[in-house]
Amino acid sequence: MDTSTQGPGYRSFLEVGVRVTLRYRIDRASTPGGVGHTDALGYITAVDPDSVTVLTRRGEVRVERALVTASRTVPPPPEPVRVRRAL
Repeated sequence: MDTSTQGPGYRSFLEVGVRVTLRYRIDRASTPGGVGHTDALGYITAVDPDSVTVLTRRGEVRVERALVTASRTVPPPPEPVRVRRAL
């Protein structure tokens, strides 16, 4: 069985236009506190056999599929709440 294309980084819902959160491994030495994972939350803008690109609030993040440890779809963000002024 070929395991190179299985796991969270290869889920069938990882397609352009889908809103997702991806948790992926990062280098502990390059982060404050030695954190080993981080998340990318946003809309997928590109996919290829080796990576998924997610448009987050901070810009596009290219994530290698092999580094993804968890993935899931998420609903659209809530509408902004209107602030009412007191009369």
